[in-house]
Amino acid sequence: MLFHSSSPSRQGRALVASVLMGLAVVCQAGAQPAPIIADTLLMQPVRADKAMVVTQEAQASRIGLDVLKKGGNAVDAAVAVGFALAVTLPRAGNLGGGGFMLIHRAKDKDSVAVDYRETAPSSAKRDMFLDEQGNADPKKSRDSGLAVGVPGTVAGLELAYKTYGSGKVSWAELIAPAIALARDGVVVADDLADSLPQAQKRLAAYPSSAKIFLKSDLSAPRAGDRLIQSDLAQTLDLIARFGAAGFYQGGVAEKISQAVQSQGGGMTLADVAGYQAKLRKPVTGTYRGLSVVSMPPPSSGGVHVIEILNMLEALPREAAAAPTAQNLHLFTEAMKIAYADRSEYLGDPDFVKVPVAALTSKRYAAERAKTIDPDKARLSKDIKPGPLAPYESDQTTHFSILDEDGNAVANTYTLNFSYGLGMVAEGTGVMLNNELDDFAAKTGVPNGFGLVGGDANAPAAGKRPLSSMSPTLVLDQGKVMMVTGSPGGSRIISTVLNVMTHVIDEKMGVMEAVSAPRIHHQWLPDELRVERGLSPDTIRLLEAKGHKVVVGASSGSAHTIVVTARGIEGAADMRQRGTLAVGY
Repeated sequence: MLFHSSSPSRQGRALVASVLMGLAVVCQAGAQPAPIIADTLLMQPVRADKAMVVTQEAQASRIGLDVLKKGGNAVDAAVAVGFALAVTLPRAGNLGGGGFMLIHRAKDKDSVAVDYRETAPSSAKRDMFLDEQGNADPKKSRDSGLAVGVPGTVAGLELAYKTYGSGKVSWAELIAPAIALARDGVVVADDLADSLPQAQKRLAAYPSSAKIFLKSDLSAPRAGDRLIQSDLAQTLDLIARFGAAGFYQGGVAEKISQAVQSQGGGMTLADVAGYQAKLRKPVTGTYRGLSVVSMPPPSSGGVHVIEILNMLEALPREAAAAPTAQNLHLFTEAMKIAYADRSEYLGDPDFVKVPVAALTSKRYAAERAKTIDPDKARLSKDIKPGPLAPYESDQTTHFSILDEDGNAVANTYTLNFSYGLGMVAEGTGVMLNNELDDFAAKTGVPNGFGLVGGDANAPAAGKRPLSSMSPTLVLDQGKVMMVTGSPGGSRIISTVLNVMTHVIDEKMGVMEAVSAPRIHHQWLPDELRVERGLSPDTIRLLEAKGHKVVVGASSGSAHTIVVTARGIEGAADMRQRGTLAVGY
């Protein structure tokens, strides 16, 4: 286990991507960008005729592709990738977290959502994250056992496999590559080499984590060292032999609950054993004649992806082959409105009535779009959640998969912060999440990603915290045209929308769309965050309209597949090192 690399840094890769994007836009009137510099080759997507896997880590991508070549379908490959990333991308890939999987079944022309979001334990209460004075205490919601939700990943992957797997590849076969990687070790490189030094202090706080991920002197690993996770290999072996029961019952479950309790949490063995993943109906909409399918609550992502697209469709956007200041202004104003609505209406649908139909209706979007001034930014304090029709009765990872039958999976899962709580449950190799910080600890108080919520997203026993994860599919006449999603906390929704609008509205190729500089506004705080690489002239025009523009770090990692007339094209986001698109 050790560190340093001559490969470009994350910021360096993002900067290269931004510069290349500028070149690509100039050259993109239907032609490929001119080969001005050698790195321009990075702008080319991976092309395939039959199938594609795009993930944040190269070994996991290859494992998924091997499953497809063996005759497995997209769901089979997703299971193998999900378990592999728990080994090779431990800051976000996981057994101890949760997430969402969106599945499209080509034969039935139908889509389904698998909700394996973590749940609050039975001991959870509305005021669990408040101090004695009644103020929100971030240490409780982010750095203690109270922050840990009951993990959902293993149950979610098993539910997807049992319900929608091909039946051609066994459960044990899908987990075998992950077991081998954990047992034999993975070389510290790319994202792993970047993330371990950044998490050094967090990991060093827990001996159970430090002995796995740090050297004996508690320093960070260097590139080229081998990371061996023997306990995780044993846990994976139990899951391979006994299914999800190997995780949610017996020794592993006992050790997880004991670890959480040792840090002040109330999670019991019964809480772990009682976890259930759920099948849900996706949220759907249309945009420019295409069908949009995304994740329903307890994700806010799908609802607001569709709400924002509906507003954009109602607004007079300029036709252009690249984002214009005017179009970015309209996009920003629509984001402010949607994030304001998020703060009021979104929560776990098993606990609160979420007005999905109202929020995703074209009529509602048209009314909200009328409040947008095409020439001037509104202050966030002047934007409130909208009046609705009556209710109807940074540190996640995403992967996209398309198989040769046209089945697709968009999967986003997380531990919340990088390496979650930072604590491995002793003897299991399982990194624990700090996902319950996604609840609204107190109305109006921002969480770790600056998002504000209210009673709809208040903590409660058995409740799933609201998420921004937005695995999304775009269909053209019932066939998959795009598979996308991203990590990024509160920026997930905007990242997905940036990529979608670049492809659909600006007709960019998938690599250009994924590499283009992104913008984000989440209502509060009242600032427009933009990545480096956006034109200074564009920034000046946005500021002239009244936007407070903040140029900052790269946003998200949007691994995307687009089906074109030339075949299947995959783009692994260069903002992270070690990403890979592979196909055949």
